[in-house]
Amino acid sequence: MKTIAIVGGGFAGTTLLRELDGRLPRGYELLLLSDESYTTFNPLLPEALGASVFPEQVVAPIRPMVRTARFVMGRVNAVDPVRRTLRCETLAGTRDERYEHLLLAFGNRARLDLLPGLAEHGLALKTVGDALHVRNMVLRRVARIELETDPALRARLGHFVVIGGGFSGVETAGELVDCLAGIHRYYPRVDAAELRVTLLHDHSRLLPELSERLGNAAHASLAARGVQVRVGARARLVGERGVMLATGEFVPAATVICTIGTRPNALVERMLLPTERGRIVVNPDLSVQGVPGLWALGDCALVPNALDGKHAPPTAQFAVREAKVAAANLLATLAGRPTRAFRYRARGVMAAIGHRRGVAAVFGIPLSGLPAWLLWRAYYLSQMPTFGRKLRIFVEWTWAMFFGSDVTHLRFTRSHELDDAAPPQPVPNARAANG
Repeated sequence: MKTIAIVGGGFAGTTLLRELDGRLPRGYELLLLSDESYTTFNPLLPEALGASVFPEQVVAPIRPMVRTARFVMGRVNAVDPVRRTLRCETLAGTRDERYEHLLLAFGNRARLDLLPGLAEHGLALKTVGDALHVRNMVLRRVARIELETDPALRARLGHFVVIGGGFSGVETAGELVDCLAGIHRYYPRVDAAELRVTLLHDHSRLLPELSERLGNAAHASLAARGVQVRVGARARLVGERGVMLATGEFVPAATVICTIGTRPNALVERMLLPTERGRIVVNPDLSVQGVPGLWALGDCALVPNALDGKHAPPTAQFAVREAKVAAANLLATLAGRPTRAFRYRARGVMAAIGHRRGVAAVFGIPLSGLPAWLLWRAYYLSQMPTFGRKLRIFVEWTWAMFFGSDVTHLRFTRSHELDDAAPPQPVPNARAANG
C-alpha cells in the first residue's frame, strides 16, 4: 500500500482527513499523525480561560472522525523528502513511515522571546493547557488577595495585563474582565476595584484586521466593562513586578498574558524547506516548491491567494478552505489530472469580546453585540465533527449562557500524593512586590 500521510490534527489536518478518507484510489492508504488525539479550536481558548465554556468544549477528538484511515498519535521529528520517509515518536517508541505524498498541516507555536523577560514572567495562550493554567492563576491571584493586607501588593495581584490588541488579545481581555466580574461575589474580602484588566496595544486602534467602525465598537465595549484599553502603548520588557513601556512608564501587575507573536514548528527548520517569515513557501496549488510529493497548508504555509495576489491569513476559515483545495489537488495528481490554484474570498471576520458580546463583518455587513457573538459561536459549532458532538455542545453552550463563570480551581492530585502533598504555594514573586 502506498501511503498518503498528513501531519497535524488542527483545522487543516482534520479537514484533509474528512475530505480524503475513503476517497483514495485502490492501493493507497491514508495516515494521519498528530501530537494530540484531539483538535483544539484555538479561537475558543479565551472562553475556556474565562470559564465561559469548559475545556472539553474547545476540543474535538480525532478518532471519531476516522473511517478507513489510520491514525497515529505521535510527534514527527524528521522528514526525508528525497527518500520520502518520516520519523515519528509514538507511545510505542520511534516509528519510520514511508509515504508517497506528505501533507504538512501542523500549526505554529507561541513565541515568548519578542520582549525581554516575557518567557520568564509572561503567560502564553496557545493550547488548552495554557488556558487552564491562566484560569487557575487568575483564581489563585484573587484568593491570595483575600489573605494579604498590604494595599500595594493587593493592587498588583489584582491587576491583569494583556499584551496585544488583535483577535486573541481583545477576546482574552473581554473574557477576563467578564470572568472577574462574575466570580467577584465569591470572594467577599476582595473589593471590585481591586480587580483590573489592562490591554496594551502597539497600534492606533484595536482589531486592525476589521474596519475602523468595528475596532472602535470593540474598544467601547471593553472600556464600558472596565478594561483599561491603551492603544499606542508599546511594551518594552516584562519583569516580575509588571511591564515597562517604551515611554519609560512602569505598569505594575502580577499577571501578564501575551497574545502576540508566533514561531514556526521546529520541524520546518529541520526540513530545510524554502521559507518566508517562518512559513513554508508553496505553489499556488499548495505543493511545496521544488519538492515532489510534498504539500503544505494552514498556519505553517505561506499560501498565495489567486483571488487577490495576497497571501492567505493564518485563520481557521482559510485553513479549512485550503484543506479542501489541497485534497482536490492531491486526488487530481493521483488521477493524472491538472491541479488548480487556491482561490478564496473570505466570507467575513469575527471576534468575541466577552460573554455574549462580539464584533463581526459578514459579507461586508457589520455586526456587534449579541448577534455577532451568536454568529461567531454558530460558526465554530458548525465546524465540530459529528452530529452528536454538535448537539451536546449546543445544549451545554445554551445552558451556560444564563449562568455565571465557574470558580473551580482544577488541581489533578493523585491519591498517593495527598499525604505528601505540599501546602499551596505562594503566588510567584508576590512577596517581591514589597521590595
